[in-house]
Amino acid sequence: MRCKETVFRGLRLERVRASKQFDGAAFNNPTGKGAGLKGNPLPVLGEYFFGTAQREPPGPLPVLRPHDTWLRPVDSGLRVTWLGHSTVLLEIDGYRVLTDPVFGERASPLRFAGPRRFHPVPAGLDELPPLDVVLLSHDHYDHLCRSTMQSLARGTVPIVTSLGVGARLEGMGVAPERIHELDWHEHVDIAGVRLTATPCQHFSGRSTTDRNKTLWSSWVIESERRRVFFSGDTGLTEEYRATASKHGPFELVMLEVGAFHESWGDIHLGPKHALEAFEMLGGGTLLPVHWGTFNLALHAWDEPAETLLQLATEQQVRVLTPKLGEVFEPTQVDAATPWWRDVRPA
Repeated sequence: MRCKETVFRGLRLERVRASKQFDGAAFNNPTGKGAGLKGNPLPVLGEYFFGTAQREPPGPLPVLRPHDTWLRPVDSGLRVTWLGHSTVLLEIDGYRVLTDPVFGERASPLRFAGPRRFHPVPAGLDELPPLDVVLLSHDHYDHLCRSTMQSLARGTVPIVTSLGVGARLEGMGVAPERIHELDWHEHVDIAGVRLTATPCQHFSGRSTTDRNKTLWSSWVIESERRRVFFSGDTGLTEEYRATASKHGPFELVMLEVGAFHESWGDIHLGPKHALEAFEMLGGGTLLPVHWGTFNLALHAWDEPAETLLQLATEQQVRVLTPKLGEVFEPTQVDAATPWWRDVRPA
């Protein structure tokens, strides 16, 4: 089995073949089916070339520098910094977990083309506090960034990811002993944190020839006293009810809300389905991610947050919308802040 950056051998190949999600040729979703574009693609192409949505911000986004705040002690036991897209630094009972680290300029296989970030990263990799683990949900370019992983490869922090993605990481220079690959329902304990891969509805691949050759996962992140949920990328799936029953309740639920369209509703939540998933997962506090950094869809750049906030207000759901680089403790924040409404042309 060969992928653009991947060759599965030995134990890794055996584990892939043994997975219930693997049918001998590719990984599948909980329904046993693949996921992708629904319906006629021509209207989508028309919307891409002739749509009028403001897909990029009209001016600079407010970006905070979190360094000084990171030096302060955490009062509640859970502190969060949204660094853009799906990259979040979690400080949970003294341990630090970094999700889907993308610090590169583009979410693309090319350095000179592809979706370019709307804003500078609030902190560079070398400016982060010491990490205990890096969590990587799946292998798409806006989640698995080659330049970021090559930088991380020079360190020693463990990397936890979905089944099959380890071969890609080795190809980027990460030492195999640092990589922990999990199938759905498997977990690993690192330092004082347990990370469990759970089912979700998506797909994988980094070229036209390797679709669904690696697994995609949502994640439960838990310390002795706290549990956090991270969706990775997903469409709406009833599996979330079982996840809540087995692993909940969650102090914080991080769900993707951007890069959505009705034609690919099976693979991305969007605001409406995010609220449904949030209910399935047992509620609590919702942190929307996967928006506000890259132009990956056909909607306005701020539509995910604006629509989510409107629906959440109607449904009386607790949503927090921090600025990029804002360090916050969920128990100390009262309500969402619609900062995107203040973005104006420079």
